[in-house]
Amino acid sequence: MALRFVGIDPNTDLEHCPTVWADAEAGELVLQGWKAGPALRAECEASSPATGPIPDGEEVIRIPARMVPTIREACDAVERSAVQ
Repeated sequence: MALRFVGIDPNTDLEHCPTVWADAEAGELVLQGWKAGPALRAECEASSPATGPIPDGEEVIRIPARMVPTIREACDAVERSAVQ
């Protein structure tokens, strides 16, 4: 896996820093964010009942909207690698 660091939350306090990486080889985004609490997990599950419960190996995370440009950059990096 060859992760490319894309960016961290521009308002980070260096202790709570949502981060985005691009894994061009795997064609995936790697996100670090705040873990969802039980209430948000339940709300996510209830909002899309067709998907069923969130598996133990998966997690709901929160990423601030101010990171949308960073996530777009990571998406572009992964998409470019899929085209080449």
